[in-house]
Amino acid sequence: MKKYFVFVISLTLSFSAFAQKKEIKTATKEIAKGNYEKAGLALDAAEALLGSMDEKYKSQYYLQRSIYLLNSGKPDFNTVEKSIETLKMATAPAQAQGVKDQTQNLKAHLVNKGSSLLKTNDYKTSSDYFESAYKLSSNDTVYLFYAASTAVNAKMYDRSLAMYEELRSLGYTGIEKNYLATNVETQVEEMFGSKVLRDVSVKSKSHINPKDETTKSKFPEIIKNIALIYVQNGNNEKALEAMAIARVEDPDNLDLLLTEANVYYTMGDNAKFKELLKVAIEKDPTNPELQYNLGVISAETDDFENSKKYYLRAIELKPDYVNAYINVSALILGQEESILDQMNNLGSSAADDRKYDELKAKRNQLYLDAIPYLESAFGIDPANFQAAKTLANIFSAVGNTDKYKEYKALADALEPQE
Repeated sequence: MKKYFVFVISLTLSFSAFAQKKEIKTATKEIAKGNYEKAGLALDAAEALLGSMDEKYKSQYYLQRSIYLLNSGKPDFNTVEKSIETLKMATAPAQAQGVKDQTQNLKAHLVNKGSSLLKTNDYKTSSDYFESAYKLSSNDTVYLFYAASTAVNAKMYDRSLAMYEELRSLGYTGIEKNYLATNVETQVEEMFGSKVLRDVSVKSKSHINPKDETTKSKFPEIIKNIALIYVQNGNNEKALEAMAIARVEDPDNLDLLLTEANVYYTMGDNAKFKELLKVAIEKDPTNPELQYNLGVISAETDDFENSKKYYLRAIELKPDYVNAYINVSALILGQEESILDQMNNLGSSAADDRKYDELKAKRNQLYLDAIPYLESAFGIDPANFQAAKTLANIFSAVGNTDKYKEYKALADALEPQE
């Protein structure tokens, strides 16, 4: 009786092992064929036996379950994450190659999905996918960079800051070597996945002019974004610390210089802002935006002559720079207030009357000086209501009735409707 009982237990265990092996084998076979419905049933049956399953079968089960989760239907982010967690439990040496292949498949899915979500502006979910790809394959630091960048687009600044800080601590540069050659048939320069592939194409004469290119470091961009996020969070001191590091790393980077200048501007330090803009102009003397910004900051500090000089230089560099024309006219018309103050403070003596006439002529000349800039602005931007309205007022003030009527009609037609 005792021997019979042992025999029954032994028979039960053997049957269980057979069932485990059968269900997992079926699942593996059906997954290979793409029959995920049948594979799911087999995996569910195997799952019921997990408590008594041998380790080698457990490992195979987890591998196949991970593959099933990734490929059956259209998995959402949570399902993919579950697939990743399940794969971590496939630890037997016999599954090593399968785990490696599945890891690659998961990574490809995460990156492709993250990229596709950018087209729909779903930056938050895109960032989740890229971050998950990085966690799955931490050697691929570029995915953490993508996750941080998309988090910025999603306005998730604290999250992106943590990622950028991690990239900084890792010393990530993103520098890559690209292998290029020109397609003989299309005459278009193409990039190859490796030097070997490029060299083979050149050797076969399908491509010519091989060359290697090294991409720029992304480190300055990372530090710049760290600084901008600190500015966004109101931590200007931290922002400047980050900028100092970046400027040492890449002292000739104009973007970094301008970012630092903007930090000072945000802090209200106009003198430092102006100083850095001048340095930027030395590096890029033909940049109209820099000239324009110096014009703005000079105007804010009542430096009329230099402000006008910078605006005119911006116009010289960019003849269709509407805002520069508008701002020059505003500078000129801005002098009217002091003239009016003087006129209003005059008495009624003969000398005061003569002074009044002089000031009136001076004010009239201001109007005439401003007209060409406003007309240029309106000529470039015929939908500019403010320019048309100002021109109408000026022509009315100087007694040019025809021009007043012309610009008054234009302004009335352009006036925004409430």
